[in-house]
Amino acid sequence: MPDVLDATPYDALLLLSFGGPEGPDDVVPFLENVTRGRGIPKERLKEVGQHYFLFGGVSPINDQNRALLDALRKDFADHGLDLPVYWGNRNWAPYLTDTLREMVADGRRRILVLATSAYASYSGCRQYRENLADSLAALQAEGLDLPKVDKLRHYFNHPGFLEPMIDGVIESLADLPEDVRDGAHLAFSTHSIPTAAADSSGPVEDHRDGGAYVEEHLDVARLIAAAIRERTGVDHPWQLVYQSRSGAPHIPWLEPDICDHLEERHAAGVPAVVMAPIGFVSDHMEVLYDLDTEATARAAELGLPVRRSATVGADPRFAAAIRELVLERAAVESGRQVTPCALGALGAGHNLCPVGCCPARAPRPAAAGADSPYA
Repeated sequence: MPDVLDATPYDALLLLSFGGPEGPDDVVPFLENVTRGRGIPKERLKEVGQHYFLFGGVSPINDQNRALLDALRKDFADHGLDLPVYWGNRNWAPYLTDTLREMVADGRRRILVLATSAYASYSGCRQYRENLADSLAALQAEGLDLPKVDKLRHYFNHPGFLEPMIDGVIESLADLPEDVRDGAHLAFSTHSIPTAAADSSGPVEDHRDGGAYVEEHLDVARLIAAAIRERTGVDHPWQLVYQSRSGAPHIPWLEPDICDHLEERHAAGVPAVVMAPIGFVSDHMEVLYDLDTEATARAAELGLPVRRSATVGADPRFAAAIRELVLERAAVESGRQVTPCALGALGAGHNLCPVGCCPARAPRPAAAGADSPYA
C-alpha cells in the first residue's frame, strides 16, 4: 500500500448489512420485510420469530454493526485514511435507501460498499447488489443525481478475516477439558442454502456441484485447520457442516446439518467438538440460536463436550483488512499496480461481478457488477 493513504476516487464507504429487530414489536414487521413477496401468513411469522423472542425480541446484529463501524472509523483515523463510513441495511433501519439518500445529500459521488458477507452466493452477494439497484432506482425516481457504487471483493481468504477465527478456534480448544482436547474434531459451520443456489454460485466457470460457495468455505476450513496444526502440533480432523436451513422440506439444501453432525460424531466415539462459524462475520441471531442454543443443547443431551469459537466481529485485524481492501480497490480504479492480499488456493476474487455470477431465479437489475444498469 502507498505511504499516503489515498482512497481516491472513492469519497465514502458504505457498510451494507442484513438488519434485525431491536425490540419485540419489531420482530414480525422485520420478518415481513425479509419474506416480502413469499405470501407467508403473519401467524407463521410469529412462530418463526420465537427465536428472537427468546432474546427479548432483539437481534444482536445491529449492535455488532455499530461496533464494526466504530472499529472501521478508528482504524481509518489512526492510519490517516480520510474516508467517511456510513451504514445501511436490507431489512431494517437504517434502511439502505435512506442511507444512500443521506450520502447523496452529503455530496458523496463515488461509493465503495462493504457487505457483511464474505463469500460468493446469491443471498450473500448478488441479492445485496439487487438491493443497491432498487435503492438507486428509488433515488433516480426522486430526481436525485446518482452516485457511482462499487462493491469490495469477497474477503473470505484475507488474513485479517482468517486470523481472528484461527485464534478463536485455538482458544476454544484450550477451553476443553484436557483429556478430550487433542481428540476434538472441528466442525466448520456456515449457512445452508439450496443446493441449486450453491451449484450456481460464483462466476459461470465455477458453476458445478457446490459452486464457489462450497469451494470457498472448504478453502477457509483447510487454512484454519492447517494453521491450528502448525501452532498447536495437533492435527484435528474437521468437516464443513451447515446450519440455519429455512426452506421447504422438498427442496434439497446443503448438508450435513450441525445437529446431525454432532450426533454422528458422538456415535463414532469422538470425545469433543469445536463448532467454528466460519460463514458468519459476527455473532448474530443464527449463531446465538442455531449454535449456542440448539446445537449446544443437542450436544448436552448426547453428553458430548462442545465449544463454539468466536466470529470475527469488530476485531481490529478485520478493520485493518477492510482498510487494505479499500486501498487495493482504489489503486485498481486509479490505474495503479497493486498485489491483492489473499491466502489459500483460490487467490483474490474478482472486483467486478461478471455476467451470470450467482444468478437469481428471476432476473433482476443488480448494481456494482458487469451487468449493472448504473455504470
